[in-house]
Amino acid sequence: MDRGLSVHIAQDAPFPLEAAFDVAPGEVMALVGPSGSGKTTVLRSIAGFHQPQRGRIACNGTVWFDAAARIAVPPRERRAGFVFQSYALFPHMTAIQNVMEALGDLPPSGRMEAARALLARVHLDTHGERHPAELSGGEQQRVAVARALARRPDVLLMDEPFSAVDRMTRRKLRQELEELRRELPMPIVLVTHDLDDVRRLADRLCVMHRGQVLQRGTTQDVLARPASATVAELLDIG
Repeated sequence: MDRGLSVHIAQDAPFPLEAAFDVAPGEVMALVGPSGSGKTTVLRSIAGFHQPQRGRIACNGTVWFDAAARIAVPPRERRAGFVFQSYALFPHMTAIQNVMEALGDLPPSGRMEAARALLARVHLDTHGERHPAELSGGEQQRVAVARALARRPDVLLMDEPFSAVDRMTRRKLRQELEELRRELPMPIVLVTHDLDDVRRLADRLCVMHRGQVLQRGTTQDVLARPASATVAELLDIG
């Protein structure tokens, strides 16, 4: 596909993994499955932090990885925004400094203003001078999203982004992610264990188990018609 994200990867070691899916601009693809099924490794492969043995990854027509052609674009050159499960904020930096750290392609004189605009986009414009320890889990997650968006990404990768927040905060963060996807129509790949996240956010669903994709399709179709008893059990709809 010329626009959007195309992922086709495989490896035998250090553990077997085979995954293939496409995500269109403005679409959310949810990767679900038990711990150890390879979901985070898929995200890391897209971002360039992990290099599978075989396959190809392309975004908006630009090849980021092609094992056969020996192409492996470094992570810093891939237009991928990554929101880590632990947020991975620098504890000694304020919120605005954390965002500015990802704005290295801008001249120094413009980074502060750009970082303030990004924090405002995630409703944190009054928290820029606070350190991560002074922020709630939900606020830290918003800073992590702002930092990911600072890379002006072509794809947004989110690894269990709501796992460390309470139910009410999770609901509000879901709403904010919905706003972002309307404002910034890019492919989003979301790793989650929460089926409410899947139902409310995902257009398409990819069920993984032991490094294999057991089923993929629209969220409605996969939830309504699981391809096997294993898929139904993994989705807790059996």
